[in-house]
Amino acid sequence: MEEMRTMKGQRLSAREMAFCGLFTALIATGAFIKISIPVQPFPMHFTLQFFFVLLSGFIMGAKRGAMCVCIYLAVGLVGVPVFAAGGGPAYLVRPTFGFLLGFVFAAYVTGWLVSKREKHSVFWNIFSAFWGMMAYYLSGMIYFYFISNFVINMPVTWWLVFVNCFLLTVVGDFLLCVLAAVLARRLKPLADRIGF
Repeated sequence: MEEMRTMKGQRLSAREMAFCGLFTALIATGAFIKISIPVQPFPMHFTLQFFFVLLSGFIMGAKRGAMCVCIYLAVGLVGVPVFAAGGGPAYLVRPTFGFLLGFVFAAYVTGWLVSKREKHSVFWNIFSAFWGMMAYYLSGMIYFYFISNFVINMPVTWWLVFVNCFLLTVVGDFLLCVLAAVLARRLKPLADRIGF
């Protein structure tokens, strides 16, 4: 019932706002738990943000999970240094910003797919997270290519984008999908019991 009220555009409850704030903070914290990959022309960062993004989709659902990420992006774009390499509106012309946008799609797709079944098996959770991950990478790679080639005039090929922005990090991100899927299966019943 609360999900339906939210979908119709009514105000979030205090509990929903608290959970939203919690996941937004976790996503921001995840940016500082990172491994930098020194590739050219821009270094890539493997962070725990993606793990918390997936959890927001699992626990909060598609729309509210995506909303947590949007709030996080808004905070970073106004200048608070919550991104892996800082913050501010100039981040929009960084080729890697597409991966931050991809977090929105990842949370939404994961939450949407997982809601299609009443009983959430670990397999179904992994399946949902996998497609959330694919949406995340698609957004990031397309943005990287077009910003590099048409905005900042640092030409890259699709092959370089594929290697640097996919192959180098996809195994680690898939492991995060599995971890998030397993943890979500334990956390979701708890969230349901407290009436979220």
